[in-house]
Amino acid sequence: MRDPIRRSEELKPLTRDHHHGLLLCWKIKEGIKRNIETERLKLYLNWFWSTHLEHHFELEEKFLFPILGSNNEFVKKAVAEHRILKLLFENENDIHTSISLIGIELEKHIRFEERVLFNEIQELATKEQLQQIKLHHSDNKFTDNLTDPFWE
Repeated sequence: MRDPIRRSEELKPLTRDHHHGLLLCWKIKEGIKRNIETERLKLYLNWFWSTHLEHHFELEEKFLFPILGSNNEFVKKAVAEHRILKLLFENENDIHTSISLIGIELEKHIRFEERVLFNEIQELATKEQLQQIKLHHSDNKFTDNLTDPFWE
């Protein structure tokens, strides 16, 4: 069993965002398992993307990733995964496949960021850099879209 990751206070709000992303992956799996209509799943995913995830990606790319630099292999991997996930969320063609892939790829991405990338950033970031992250990420309570709780 893994020891719990000790996350700096400044990065904890982003880790909480990741928790909600993992819950999204679970909701996708539940929706697929329950044969929920693709359109219903897509509506929720569109909401989650525009309300939470798009801003989260922007914040990471603007304030976290520069700590390691654009040539860092972990940063390159994370940015590439952000691009793929953005394409999947915005895809309007094979939506059912995109939804399945979001559930898989987003979970892998979050696990990578939490287990590898954030640890590296936390180790190398200055106190000033961590403060910048804290300034630009409000730790608002997550409010879910419960207009259609298909996962219940």
